[in-house]
Amino acid sequence: MAPASSAPPVDPAESQAFQRWLKKAALLTGFATPEEQQRYNEEQKHLRCEKWKNELMYYSPSVVFMLKHLKLSGCAVPPSNIVCAPCDLTRSGGFNPAGAIVLCQGHFAEKKHMEDTLTHELIHMYDHCKFKVDWYNLRHHACSEIRANSLSGDCRWLRELDRGHVSISKQHQACVRRRAILSVRANPKCPDEAAAERAVNEVWESCFNDTRPFDEVS
Repeated sequence: MAPASSAPPVDPAESQAFQRWLKKAALLTGFATPEEQQRYNEEQKHLRCEKWKNELMYYSPSVVFMLKHLKLSGCAVPPSNIVCAPCDLTRSGGFNPAGAIVLCQGHFAEKKHMEDTLTHELIHMYDHCKFKVDWYNLRHHACSEIRANSLSGDCRWLRELDRGHVSISKQHQACVRRRAILSVRANPKCPDEAAAERAVNEVWESCFNDTRPFDEVS
């Protein structure tokens, strides 16, 4: 005869595992509230973003390379300084001069896009560490944007094709220039598009040809 249990049986309705199962079933079958569905979607985007981020920090050649050179420059970047977060859909990432990078978790349909974005933001971080960039100085900002767009993979031909920009000659340069002007135009110290274009033009030659810490444009 089996010994009597000293604890009463668990009511399935009170089991945490059962409650999680119920919640997931409601989400998958369409019976969740809009708020629950939105929260679940954001949680899934966050989990995927964190997974890809960790994989890129260990296995992406460009990300590993940039992390190595940031460390050599005295600005090591721990995983906690690269944050996955919801953003508006006009951007895929951002760099904070305090030493943090934001990856916009809902913006990446594929890991390659995140890799280019993370590399782009790490180049900004490298410039800030190595060259003491004043981000309110439009020429400083323009230089870092030129370098980040040129060196990160943001202006590869296929990426431009996805954006609807196709050019037969000097496609890379046209992309770098366009995206740098857009970024500088968003600077709170930039009065208008003409000032953004002027800042990019003034530093174009030296900054486009400055591929540090890479040997050349990939």
